Amino acid sequence: MGVVVVLVVMVAVAVLVMRAASAGASGGGGARVPRRPRPRPQRPVRPVAPDDDPDFLRELERRTRRDDGSPA
Repeated sequence: MGVVVVLVVMVAVAVLVMRAASAGASGGGGARVPRRPRPRPQRPVRPVAPDDDPDFLRELERRTRRDDGSPA
């Protein structure tokens, strides 16, 4: 009977040691620390076609207008 009690105590101690070790590795204290989100990989910047670029269209329209405001 004494052997069974010793085995139960040893298993309980082993479980407590394993829990303490895993809590110490993850920050400990039992409180969950929120993880910072991983940065998402950035998409490469693709060139914009001239007819899709609003700045280009604005500049083109400005160049095609005369000083008096009428189209060329």
